[in-house]
Amino acid sequence: MEELSKQGCTVTVSDLYAMKFEPRATRKDITGALSNPELFIYGAEAYEAFKKNSLTSDISEEQKKVQEADLVIFQFPLYWFSVPAILKGWMDRVLCQGFAFDIPGFYDSGFLKDKLALLSFTTGSTAEMCTKAGVHGDFRHFLWPLQHGILHFCGFKVLAPQISFAPEFSSQEERKSMVESWAQRLKGIWKEEPINCTPPWYFGD
Repeated sequence: MEELSKQGCTVTVSDLYAMKFEPRATRKDITGALSNPELFIYGAEAYEAFKKNSLTSDISEEQKKVQEADLVIFQFPLYWFSVPAILKGWMDRVLCQGFAFDIPGFYDSGFLKDKLALLSFTTGSTAEMCTKAGVHGDFRHFLWPLQHGILHFCGFKVLAPQISFAPEFSSQEERKSMVESWAQRLKGIWKEEPINCTPPWYFGD
């Protein structure tokens, strides 16, 4: 935040835990009448509600933040090779059809195609454990559903992830170095080229 603010950027933060953000996608997300009250299908109803501006305010407020952003940074601890449930719920509810994508209108044609996205996360595992020869395998494999299946699907241009490996088991100096490395990267973040978000980046040729 501090580094981007120094650059003159307006930084908006959504602290989902502090906000007590509701992660569950339910009927309560639609404030108006259902398009098909006989058979509730969340995705279809959220799509219709978005078009009618009848999604709940917590969703529409987050969509407005995304719409106003040039770069969206997702900061989180890696849980089970994925995001925490509260962040997954944010993605499920906020990145709905009509707002982030349509059919057709996804991947390179996704509605967020003019925006950058970046995953910045911490792990409980060491860097060596997340290599091709490591016990977990190449970390890029478990980024496929997040970066490609969610972010790129919605059109985001995805920057390389910022990964802080095993801060819990690192020394104070090592943790300080992680923070400094992240701050240094942010100095030139606007000059970075997005990754080639295709299978070879994740799985090789």
